[in-house]
Amino acid sequence: MIKVKALRVHPCDNVEVALQDILEGETVQVAGDSFPVSNKISAKHKFAVKDLAIGEDILMYGVLVGKATRAIPKGALINTDNILHASGDYRLNKRNLDWHIPDVTAWSQATFMGFHRADGSVGTANYWLVIPLVFCENNNVLSLQEAFVKELGYQTEQSGYRTHVQALKELFLLGKTPAEILNYKSIPGNELPGMQKLFANVDGIKFLTHTLGCGGTKQDSADLCGLLAGYITHPNVAGATVLSLGCQNAQISLLTKAIEQRDKAFSKPLYILEQQQIGNESSLLHEAVKKTFVGLIKANEFVRKPAPLSKLCVGLECGGSDGFSGISANLAVGYVSDVLVALGASVILSEFPELCGVEQQLSDRCTDEKLAGKFMQLMTDYQTKATINGAGFDSNPSAGNIKDGLITDAIKSAGAAKKGGTSPITDVLDYPEKVTKKGLNLLCTPGSDIESTTAEVAAGANLVLFTTGLGTPTGNPIAPVIKIATNTSLYQKMNDIIDLDAGTIITGLETPGQVGDRILTYIIQIASGELKAKSSALGHDDFIPWKRDISL
Repeated sequence: MIKVKALRVHPCDNVEVALQDILEGETVQVAGDSFPVSNKISAKHKFAVKDLAIGEDILMYGVLVGKATRAIPKGALINTDNILHASGDYRLNKRNLDWHIPDVTAWSQATFMGFHRADGSVGTANYWLVIPLVFCENNNVLSLQEAFVKELGYQTEQSGYRTHVQALKELFLLGKTPAEILNYKSIPGNELPGMQKLFANVDGIKFLTHTLGCGGTKQDSADLCGLLAGYITHPNVAGATVLSLGCQNAQISLLTKAIEQRDKAFSKPLYILEQQQIGNESSLLHEAVKKTFVGLIKANEFVRKPAPLSKLCVGLECGGSDGFSGISANLAVGYVSDVLVALGASVILSEFPELCGVEQQLSDRCTDEKLAGKFMQLMTDYQTKATINGAGFDSNPSAGNIKDGLITDAIKSAGAAKKGGTSPITDVLDYPEKVTKKGLNLLCTPGSDIESTTAEVAAGANLVLFTTGLGTPTGNPIAPVIKIATNTSLYQKMNDIIDLDAGTIITGLETPGQVGDRILTYIIQIASGELKAKSSALGHDDFIPWKRDISL
């Protein structure tokens, strides 16, 4: 049961967050003071705990998150009518590298069963990739997908949608009216029989498509090749087939250079076919089919073997966030991040527009001044370019974020940063750079869920922890994306796409550490292939390269 109705996140805060609905006129207890709220305060939203004057700073998580645009009496709701986004300045400070290293005794001998690669990395899965260098080859990639997926047993029919369509077709042929068809109830579990996989050790063939490679800037093409190289060299990938048209900006030479930058001794099977050189499309596809099939035979030679948790590289992501994100799921993920860092693993915190307002805290945690300077410069440049394009970090919160209590970007950011725990920051990466250091890495990406997740995986994340308060089906083609609900209501409503419930922190049933331990256990099961993340089981293979300066 919930013991308190509201929470002050930090002692310096002048607002509190409602943990459940508080009725208009209901009395709340705040730090020994009691007063009535003047509005209904819906769960996840904030109210003032003191009288706030026009222009006064609004503090949450101990940082500046907004300015009052009108006088706000004690007990009044904080909303978009009386607050505007504001965030604090930042500068190069002394290093703040002291952190409470968690006790990792319980996890120090833990292992997962992974796929060991020649470069020393370990995958949590074993995929073959089929990738276009330019969007002109998307249709050919889809042709290969149609040829391979069903025939080799990789088709996903979890929900029986195909048999549902067949049933509706029969009703139509029997002369049933639209009303009768709408009233038809499908029979649960009426799915097509699955086909046994031909290659038992290959988790799947992933066919990526995108809209880049030619029409953008040369920098866009170079970034695309870096991103694709990140997927080809990824520990969850055994090899790849790449289709090139020939005349595009994203040339084969750019891709091979990007691969060499990431892995100088690259030895995976890689088949690159250029249509304008081969000529006939049918010949191109026949050659691609043969080489891909041979590649699958080689990929199937890999088997899972034990690996320490230090071989994990975990992406930290959030999407469809709500007013509970920063005080439930993100705290639990922050605990997991600290444990993994203490064990010698790598973690990635990205989404730079959602680090607005906490730049000072994060830059102070960088292990040296050069890294701190790089982080601050990336943040400044990103904000400047967004402003030139008529936006800014303050435009980041979505309609759903605002409706569920994240009414300024700084409020959203202060909670989002909790995913990164408290450990020192060992590296700062620009898109689409690769993780090369153990510990907490900052990666410059937009806040857009899929673009950011796509980039984290290209940087080396062999698994992603994804917190959500509103619910999202986001996944990734090659890395398991584990969804963690910030509230129990969401978990119960959307548990077909969400793996774990962190709402127990809000209700007081568990601490962030207890939920974090559950997450770590689940990570090992997913990384070992014992369980499938729900996004993977449902085939949520989202892949969107970031076109710089466009997304927040």
